[in-house]
Amino acid sequence: MQRAEAGKPLIKFNHCRKCIYSFSVPSCCPLCRQDLGSRKLEEAPVSISNPFTNGHQEKCAFLLRPTEGTFLREYDGRSDLHVGITNTNGVVYNYTVHGVQRDEAGWEQSVSIPLLQPGMFGLMDQWDKYLEDFSTSWAWLPHRYEEEHHNCYSYTLTFINCILATEGKEQLDKDEFTEKFVVPRTRKASKYITLYRAIDEHGFYVTDRPDREPSPPLGGGLC
Repeated sequence: MQRAEAGKPLIKFNHCRKCIYSFSVPSCCPLCRQDLGSRKLEEAPVSISNPFTNGHQEKCAFLLRPTEGTFLREYDGRSDLHVGITNTNGVVYNYTVHGVQRDEAGWEQSVSIPLLQPGMFGLMDQWDKYLEDFSTSWAWLPHRYEEEHHNCYSYTLTFINCILATEGKEQLDKDEFTEKFVVPRTRKASKYITLYRAIDEHGFYVTDRPDREPSPPLGGGLC
């Protein structure tokens, strides 16, 4: 089977009292083989949005990606993850054993969490300076890197808390930030990966129709 383009939105349509997912709408139902040319409104296909984004097109955002490979192809749910923060030009600042890196490539398939509320132009104007000044601190020198307790997550969360402090807002600990902002998006990404790989292997994926579709979470910045 020809592999679908990575990150292509998935299509969902209803037939045979099932939810059927695929990369495109087939001419006939893969279950009953009936023609799908004329469907009821409730059976019309809908696009499932891609939870991954090109991080280099995101401004002032927290990014998450696998340390090796990509979410859709190699990630197995247990592999190490790497995080970073973008400046206003999509350069991803991230902390590694080599110190603070400023990546202009490599984050093309990321989970993104916006860090600014819409309209916060004053803070956005200062964002690049804040991020660069923060990243030159002695705290983030290469020899201070420690895999468990002083790592990429420490770097990003410390910066976020510095911005929150500047805005007079309450700071976040690691567990709170992870549960409130990271987990909802990674759960959505996990479901998408499962669907994507199943469709890539079999051509379609089938689930029972839920009584009620859950509402998607609203996006928004932290600061």
